[in-house]
Amino acid sequence: MKNILKTVQFLVLLLIVDACFGQAQTNVLPAWAFGGFARPIDVNPIISPDTASRFMDPVSKKQVPWEANDTFNPGATIKNGKVVVLYRAEDLFGIGIGFRTSRLGYAESSDGIHFNRRKAPVLFPANDNAKEFEWPGGCEDPRVAVTPNGTYVVFYTEWNRKLPRLGVATSKDLIHWKKHGPIFETAYGGKFFNIASKSASILTKVVNGKQVIIKINGKYWLYWGEQHVYAATSTNLVDWAPVIDANGELKQLISPRKGYFDSDLTECGPPALMTDKGIILFYNGKNKADDDRDKRFNANSYCAGQALFDKKDPSKPITRLDLPFLRPMEPFEKSGQYVNGTVFIEGMVYFKNKWFLYYGCADSRVGVAIYDPANPAKPDAVD
Repeated sequence: MKNILKTVQFLVLLLIVDACFGQAQTNVLPAWAFGGFARPIDVNPIISPDTASRFMDPVSKKQVPWEANDTFNPGATIKNGKVVVLYRAEDLFGIGIGFRTSRLGYAESSDGIHFNRRKAPVLFPANDNAKEFEWPGGCEDPRVAVTPNGTYVVFYTEWNRKLPRLGVATSKDLIHWKKHGPIFETAYGGKFFNIASKSASILTKVVNGKQVIIKINGKYWLYWGEQHVYAATSTNLVDWAPVIDANGELKQLISPRKGYFDSDLTECGPPALMTDKGIILFYNGKNKADDDRDKRFNANSYCAGQALFDKKDPSKPITRLDLPFLRPMEPFEKSGQYVNGTVFIEGMVYFKNKWFLYYGCADSRVGVAIYDPANPAKPDAVD
């Protein structure tokens, strides 16, 4: 009897410990946040490299396998009732991330899951006004959104292998683009023209069932940045002035946090979204590799976070998630160019009353996860 009693007491203790640790590790989203997002079964990755695609490169004047090595980091929007994904594609030349030439491919879907791709890229380095900023590194990591009048705007990294700069281009059909060059070229006499700049998330809102670019306080608003989150404003979507502090330097809105999944980087993701509770900035958090990292996640892994900003003062952060809502879990999210694990979010669209989130998988593939507000899934588990 004593042995049975001890066994029962031990089992009860295990249950209590398990419940306590389980509760501590539970990932519960606050009311303001979006999610959870579910990965469709047996679908991902939705875009993978294609070694058969060829493109006559206008700079080298050679046929190149432009999407043969990797296809990742997608922007997304809606055109004619279909989802269009603009994805970054790297060719076979060069070794390592950023040392091949990147071009933006075009993929279209009527269900948001199964895509048809164009055989040639739609935005790429050429003998044009942007060549000095885009060659030989290319056009990287697009974020795309649309104005109420149907003008598409894409922000992307112009990479000449010397300095990454945020560039902007506009289009009416997502295929033919007009490049406008680096977005900080003229502001403050060019003070921020020659700084490294990446990852721009323009403010949007769902209006009459359509997600569109909006103004706040009479100006367009943009969150941007890789190390920290900064901001910028514009009156024409092309020329942007960074938001600065009292000393005339870039104003840091949010920054990495010691001991959290975003301990190394807080890099802006898809277009920011105005909601009833405030502005949600979806961002990519990179974990450090040292003792300051979040030890629940892989060192150097990229996970997805959300931050809430004041809807009247978009420079004022209110709160953010302490746990990522999406993290590397599937094999294709933890293998490829970036083996530490990456879900790198860049594109999100409101489509058929659901939110479709498109993300780069280990800098090698494109995946999708879906949030149904009427039937939300659980956010990714912590362990």
